[in-house]
Amino acid sequence: MAIYNIGQSNQALKNYGVENWSKSIELGNKIDLTNSPDEVSKGDGQSFGDFLANSIAKVNDLQHDADNAVQKLASGESKNLHETLLAVERADIAFKQMNQVRLKVLDAYKEIMKMQV
Repeated sequence: MAIYNIGQSNQALKNYGVENWSKSIELGNKIDLTNSPDEVSKGDGQSFGDFLANSIAKVNDLQHDADNAVQKLASGESKNLHETLLAVERADIAFKQMNQVRLKVLDAYKEIMKMQV
């Protein structure tokens, strides 16, 4: 049930040096609307590449948890169908969300590539 390509995707991100693509972009910044628009308070300082790698790792963990839960249910080690279904649904939702983010990133990349320099 687990998707083993997520680990391969994570490795591909590391191979292509995604963390170097976005060193200047910081996630976790909070904009205070009461002050001027130029004032931005710093967040945790996580780059976009780190965020993507962490998100892929979390989705992979959820997939493995769901796979383990299904295996335990099938082997009779666990009799809790509800927790198994919740684990599978969590993994499914996380994967769908990751896929949507992937599509948005690809769309943004295509738009950037269309720009003339």
